[in-house]
Amino acid sequence: MCGMEYRLKKGSVYEGKVEKVDFPNKATVWVTDDDGQKEKAIVKNAIPGQTVRFCVNKKRKGHCEGRLMEVVEKSPLETNPACPHFGKCGGCTYQTVAYEEQLKIKSAQVEKLLSEVVSGELPFEGIIGSPVTEEYRNKMEFSFGDECKDGPLALGLHKRNSMYDIVPVTECKIIDEDYRKILTCVQDYAIEKELPFQHKLSHEGYLRHLLVRKSVKTGQILVDIVTTTQIEHDFTELVNRLTSIEYKGTLTGVLHTFNDSLADAVINEKTELLYGQDYIEEELLGLRFKITPFSFFQTNSLGAEVLYSKAREYVLSGGFGDVAGSKPVIYDLYTGTGTIAQMLSPVASKVIGVEIVAEAVEAAKKNAAQNGLTNCEFIADDVLKALDNIEIKPDFIVLDPPRDGIHPKALEKIIDYGVDRMVYISCKPTSLARDLVTLQERGYKVEKCCCVDMFPNTGHVETVVKLSLKKDTPKIEVTMEPDEESNYTPQEKATYSKIKEYVKEKYGVNVHTSYIAQVKRMCGLDMGENYNKSKKENPEVKQCPQEKVEYIKDALRYFRLI
Repeated sequence: MCGMEYRLKKGSVYEGKVEKVDFPNKATVWVTDDDGQKEKAIVKNAIPGQTVRFCVNKKRKGHCEGRLMEVVEKSPLETNPACPHFGKCGGCTYQTVAYEEQLKIKSAQVEKLLSEVVSGELPFEGIIGSPVTEEYRNKMEFSFGDECKDGPLALGLHKRNSMYDIVPVTECKIIDEDYRKILTCVQDYAIEKELPFQHKLSHEGYLRHLLVRKSVKTGQILVDIVTTTQIEHDFTELVNRLTSIEYKGTLTGVLHTFNDSLADAVINEKTELLYGQDYIEEELLGLRFKITPFSFFQTNSLGAEVLYSKAREYVLSGGFGDVAGSKPVIYDLYTGTGTIAQMLSPVASKVIGVEIVAEAVEAAKKNAAQNGLTNCEFIADDVLKALDNIEIKPDFIVLDPPRDGIHPKALEKIIDYGVDRMVYISCKPTSLARDLVTLQERGYKVEKCCCVDMFPNTGHVETVVKLSLKKDTPKIEVTMEPDEESNYTPQEKATYSKIKEYVKEKYGVNVHTSYIAQVKRMCGLDMGENYNKSKKENPEVKQCPQEKVEYIKDALRYFRLI
């Protein structure tokens, strides 16, 4: 198929059978065009064996991409009944597939992905399933909006393939009855009081998100209503309604967070306590953790115990190399609320956790004190910057980065420590695969890897990798200066067209090339002295609107230019 001209037309609808699904949920569909030629399309949110109808929305080198419109024929793998929201909301793609089959699909996807980048035979140990497959979420972020344009207020999750439409999910299967009661209560209250939701294009309106966290072990519940500052409203009546509900767990806190940012995300600009306390407590592997509204904590508590047990097994296997006879210094990078750091504390002389979210770091410090651990230090900073300032060097490093993986410059600094072994925990195998290429080039080999399913019924999965430094690779003694930076290559060539495409796809707006150039200069990127400057004597320069500035900055961050 290489070099052929793809004749599938953008905007046209086609039908074909799903041959395979690669991570992250990219289904390969072969279709017959008008000339009887077979051509390949990539369609998200499909299942192996389905016959699907899709609309071509992008043309790429070697294939087309299509948006799933309809499942014409179910896959032989689909045996489970779906919840009423299946296919409408954007989650739970594998909900109709028996759980054992879900595990096989995910395991095969990750094994294939890592086999393509790992040198030699992949030491893959398979997948470990979640102890629970329904009602496992300990955190949910619901959005206010409408089900269709100009429709009545709704509270739920985003509709699949839509930035704007909201699907009420009062019968969602990955949350328990307490979430459903809170969801219904808040939605009814908002409708009754005629409170307007914030519109994503105009940014006008009041209600934005509802954040709910619930501990599995303690049953504690925390509710946070997220709004703009455009209206002043007293939520006392809502608090009274929420506290009068009979829960399986216990409502321990109600908060009100203010967020006027342009991004469609829960961002804390100010939070008021309306009732009770501003945290819940959870227990993992005999340790107790305080969890605040915005601190990172694995969303499947019972699954997290499985994940961290496996990570600890990888850390402890093989000893600590040159540190024989003494306890090692361990770095826990991207530590969140310090769960991994605290579980490793008994085998370490010191554990240093680094996390960019200051609130999470404060929670980690309190958690360590509560658990009686005195050898844990937590630093609130970006890993890239923090590594320049930590004086004590590590003997072992644990990595648990966010979905986009490790910043290339930070990864270089991590490698330069020359530790004998590392454990890398990843929630996005494609980012892991990219980083493994660099790690292997710099002398590390993959000793063991496996998957842990933290997200049943979805296409997501956690992966744990144990790495060791090859015996013939010399250790590098590093003295890093604050301004010392390694060579950096963006994840892909960030052309203007790619940036435009990213903004259009994510935010639904067009941005002019001149706007991109302005934002690049604003961010200190080298544009060349005369790049994109008008040849007119007194040109009228139209300034990029602030809203689009934020969209373009988001794209630059995505392509790791900033």
